[in-house]
Amino acid sequence: MKHTRKRLIVTMILCAFLLPGTAWRLKVPPQSSTVLTGGTGHYLYVATPGIRDYLGYGGHGLLVFDIDNNHKFVKRITTKGYHADGRPSNVKGIDVSIQLNSLFISTLESLQRIDLTTEELVWEIPFEGGCDRMSISPDGKTMYLPSLEKDFWNVVQCETGKVITKIKVHSRAHNTIYGPAGRRVYMGDIGSPLLYVADSKTNQIVQEVGPFTGGIRPFTINSDETLAFVNVNDLLGFEVGDLKTGQKVASIPVLGWDKGPVRRHGNPSHGIAFTPDEKELWISDGHNMRMHIFSGKPPYQQLTTIPLSDMPGWVTFSLDGQYAYPSSGEVIHAKTRKVLYLLQDENNNTVSSEKMIELYMKDGKVIRAGDQFGLGRLNEVDE
Repeated sequence: MKHTRKRLIVTMILCAFLLPGTAWRLKVPPQSSTVLTGGTGHYLYVATPGIRDYLGYGGHGLLVFDIDNNHKFVKRITTKGYHADGRPSNVKGIDVSIQLNSLFISTLESLQRIDLTTEELVWEIPFEGGCDRMSISPDGKTMYLPSLEKDFWNVVQCETGKVITKIKVHSRAHNTIYGPAGRRVYMGDIGSPLLYVADSKTNQIVQEVGPFTGGIRPFTINSDETLAFVNVNDLLGFEVGDLKTGQKVASIPVLGWDKGPVRRHGNPSHGIAFTPDEKELWISDGHNMRMHIFSGKPPYQQLTTIPLSDMPGWVTFSLDGQYAYPSSGEVIHAKTRKVLYLLQDENNNTVSSEKMIELYMKDGKVIRAGDQFGLGRLNEVDE
């Protein structure tokens, strides 16, 4: 009788835990992927849709990955930026003002400012003539914002989005690098074989570098701002411009590979980056879906090639030079050339974007930032 009673009690207890609708049901802590704002860490912020307006490469938003935890997905921050019909618009650029603790995203039509502590939109401003890939001054106050392949750049106040002035160029404003010294701004116009250089104090063009053999596509510079390395239309490879003399000094093709047709951007190489130590240049190859690696010093010897899972249209590096980030979604260990990870979102979808930036955060404040461009950092003072 005692054993029967014990079995009955045990059965009732188990039923109380397991049957739905009972007050004694076992409580399991909710498994939430929500990460609170105001955190501390080392992250890669990826803006999507960052390959045209294709939502199949990561959807719409600002995706955050934990660099120090195998680039695991952390969260998705809601963003704006829409076509007139309500579809998410192409992201064209991403940059950060450390001083304003704000991240900026440009789309075809507008520019957004997002507060990095609250992760809320501060403002979104449409610009006449559209927006392309911008760059922010080292003091975080001023942005050079190209129109969407029109004949001008807007010089913009970062805090308010107010246009300070316009700078006329040739015909198709596109990519922008604010020099690390803060004195010069480098502007690539797809319609011109010249790289334009503006004085940031006067906001006037003070130099034209080239001519190169085609319109300027992605480019990078070394840390002392003496050399520019540019992709140009119709070249699988890159060219080199002397920023002191204004002359083109080298044209370096990728050997052994057919440049072939490409699905996007219209030219064989759309993506070039220095390793931060300036020892290597990494060059995108759209047709062969590869990253070609060259020595960063003359005669710019071709070193090796890395196969990728999709067409690369951009490449940049982590500040320490450990990781290369092609826009095809791989995380590559720069020294070993090994593909370590594929960026994946909360639904295990591969994330590919040409617009990403590395941030070090402390208590919701950005304390150090990388760049969407793979800039040389050999002479950069470590903060």
